[in-house]
Amino acid sequence: MNYPFRRTCREVAALILAREDRALDFPERLSILIHFLVCKACPNFAQEVQVMRSALNNWRSYSERDDDGLSG
Repeated sequence: MNYPFRRTCREVAALILAREDRALDFPERLSILIHFLVCKACPNFAQEVQVMRSALNNWRSYSERDDDGLSG
């Protein structure tokens, strides 16, 4: 039997990374949420991706200020 919303950790990790580049459709978002209900590792991975994105945005902000001559 094929379960359309049942995903492996590898597939969910790929979707988590894909949503950094594109908007996921409803079935993809739903499959992530369903997977998060039964998996402890994937929500942690999603949180780590969020932290990395935030850190990168902070670094870009800092780098742009330095390039403009506003600091340093």
